[in-house]
Amino acid sequence: MTVLAHLQGFGVGYSRKRQATPALADIDLDLFAGEKLAIIGESGSGKSTIALALAGLLAPEARVQGTIERPGYSDRPRPGRDIGFVFQDPGGSLNPVVTVGSTIVEVAQVNLGLDRGAAIQAAHELIARVRLPDPERIARSYPHQLSGGQRQRVAIAAAIAGRPSLLIADEATSALDTIVQAEIVALIRSLVDTDGMTLIFISHDIALAASLADRIAVFRSGRLVEVGETQTIIQQPTDAYTKQLLEAHLAVEA
Repeated sequence: MTVLAHLQGFGVGYSRKRQATPALADIDLDLFAGEKLAIIGESGSGKSTIALALAGLLAPEARVQGTIERPGYSDRPRPGRDIGFVFQDPGGSLNPVVTVGSTIVEVAQVNLGLDRGAAIQAAHELIARVRLPDPERIARSYPHQLSGGQRQRVAIAAAIAGRPSLLIADEATSALDTIVQAEIVALIRSLVDTDGMTLIFISHDIALAASLADRIAVFRSGRLVEVGETQTIIQQPTDAYTKQLLEAHLAVEA
């Protein structure tokens, strides 16, 4: 399998009052082309930090240790073009004073070099692809005129407008109700499979991750505690924290 990214001894820290506060430490992890990798863990476990690192979106003040290599790319991957990113809160990632259609059009123009007419047509097609009705009306809408689920679908459309090879969904379902969560997961799965994208799906919900992922990486307190094939992680977890996550889920189901 082709390795898209290889992390070895990777860590990220942020300086606070002359001390570096670690967000990640000693991460050894490979990302393979075409796979669906779920990164799970509680809040503050470092899962969003690793997503930002893989996308090249870390803050300038971040202090990086170890190495992150991207052998699957001939050049440094470009956010928007090579890597699409779906953030947790679509209300925060979409500009409130710009129509959602204009947001998608801009991504298509910047990353694909389309003229405005072609980019508008592409935006309407993308809105239809994420299963929103009446694409032309949706394109004229502002984020506040759409529901949370609709805004997240628009955010997904914008994330794939540059035709990326890697899609990162960072807690893309956490702000949605259970039914809409299932719809968004099904949508992401369909888009990834159709376009042959690699997926990183970040969540605190191990059951939701298991419904989508080929492999699961479990993070806790900035460290990778366990990684493996989904069925192995679910049926034969080796780390106590992974067992706790599974037991918590089963307790909620009961």
